Amino acid sequence: MRDLEAVLDWAAEEGWNPGLEDAEAFFAADPGGFFLAEEDDRPVAAISVVNHSAAFAFLGLYLCLASHRGRGIGYGLWRHAIAHAADRVIGLDGVPEQQGNYLRSGFAQAGETVRYGGELRGQREAGIRPAAEADLPALIALEAGASGAAKPAFMTAWFAERETRRTFVHEGGGGITGSVTIRRCRRGAKIGPLVAPDVEAAVALLCHAAAEMGPEVIVDLPGGSDGLAERCLAMGLAPGFRTARMYRGTPPPRGDAVYSVGTLELG
Repeated sequence: MRDLEAVLDWAAEEGWNPGLEDAEAFFAADPGGFFLAEEDDRPVAAISVVNHSAAFAFLGLYLCLASHRGRGIGYGLWRHAIAHAADRVIGLDGVPEQQGNYLRSGFAQAGETVRYGGELRGQREAGIRPAAEADLPALIALEAGASGAAKPAFMTAWFAERETRRTFVHEGGGGITGSVTIRRCRRGAKIGPLVAPDVEAAVALLCHAAAEMGPEVIVDLPGGSDGLAERCLAMGLAPGFRTARMYRGTPPPRGDAVYSVGTLELG
């Protein structure tokens, strides 16, 4: 896991702004899903292909040191790592400069993810409480239904409370109807995943999370989130970083809930 922590430092240098305690939860998702290329016993490239289930994997953390680009090292590692997914559907969030390469490797664009960020005035809301261990099955099911793909090992680790990562649940109608996770990052805090039955509940969860770890927050919204995107703009969060959600194979069917991406690295 020490290697993964070093790779996340590379990601920070690239401006990806990972969370302060991401490595443990990432590694728990699939310990065999992280790969390095070395030269002279020194890591020079990295990639993750995490098998979330028997049917779905996610590719991320595709990085190569600037001094070693253009030599085929990254692509060689890509071909080695992608075999880990076997015949699973593979998802990724592709930055603009790599999308052409992903298309040539058999991935097709299925949507776009837009990052919104800025200072958000936090407000604790009635009906929202810290998640408890007993909530875990419901939280995993909510995220899977919203995103279209179950990630039980990753979400079990992700929803475990840490000093810099907390999850809150929204209750109504006799049970949990939504949730939000917020984690401190190298800069500010990131929201994700967020699952809510409607935009109003999503805004309440966002504001509650911001009251805990804000005010500078970041949230990644997939295409089709127009209602929540409009509210983010109205609350002062500005659009910025964009990625293409791409898949090799049939994209998993997303549910009807209002949803934000958990992480661009693991889906």
